[in-house]
Amino acid sequence: MFVDSHCHIDFPDLAAQGEALFERMAAAQVTHAMCIGVSFENLPRVMGTAQAHDNIFASVGVHPENTDCEEATVDKLLGFARHPKVVAIGETGLDYYWHKDKPEWQRERFRAHIRAATACDKPLVIHTRDAAEDTLRIMREERADVPRGVMHCFTETQAVADAALEMGFYISFSGIVTFKNATTIKDVARTVPLERMLIETDSPYLAPVPYRGKQNEPSYVPHVAVEIARLRGISVDEVAEATTRNFFALFKDAHPVA
Repeated sequence: MFVDSHCHIDFPDLAAQGEALFERMAAAQVTHAMCIGVSFENLPRVMGTAQAHDNIFASVGVHPENTDCEEATVDKLLGFARHPKVVAIGETGLDYYWHKDKPEWQRERFRAHIRAATACDKPLVIHTRDAAEDTLRIMREERADVPRGVMHCFTETQAVADAALEMGFYISFSGIVTFKNATTIKDVARTVPLERMLIETDSPYLAPVPYRGKQNEPSYVPHVAVEIARLRGISVDEVAEATTRNFFALFKDAHPVA
């Protein structure tokens, strides 16, 4: 079985598909998924999705790209984190791709998420784009190694992966690893310890080959596992078993549904 460790199935285009989306998940042997919070404003949709399905879990966070939204505070994050369906804090981190001025508000928001994760003992879901140095620096300064977490949709170098692994983090690969020109990511996928690896879709974005360019969904996550198995010279079953086991080991408040 497979677990999609990071998806946005509350987003309108996917939510509009209703139960058909979950039927395709089941047909593809994707048994569980985590629906990721990106703002407090979208959290009711995230929680509604998780509460309606026993095999869907939720995270709470404010994405680093979001500007026109309620700001995250430690107390606010902790309040939402008390819900039994919330198993992680995030999506959080730094993204300088659209914010070239490297805004201090992003860094303060990131620190608030790490502090909340430490306080409630839930792992972090970290996003970093064009900001690896600052991301790792703040992780070290705020002792992100205490709650630990996952570097989601990993697109960085081996050195960044090694630094995150040293802090106890997991590395999650998305459909990008199936792209022909993603050589650096493929190299990292070959070397990350299998016991510290997760897989995801980040749907509706980044659909894997052979669906590249189309809307992504959780039922496509096995294609990520197939590529990782090919790169490592192991069976798809080994990747599926390890990444599923890793998901429930990291997100300890998530429990498998028979």
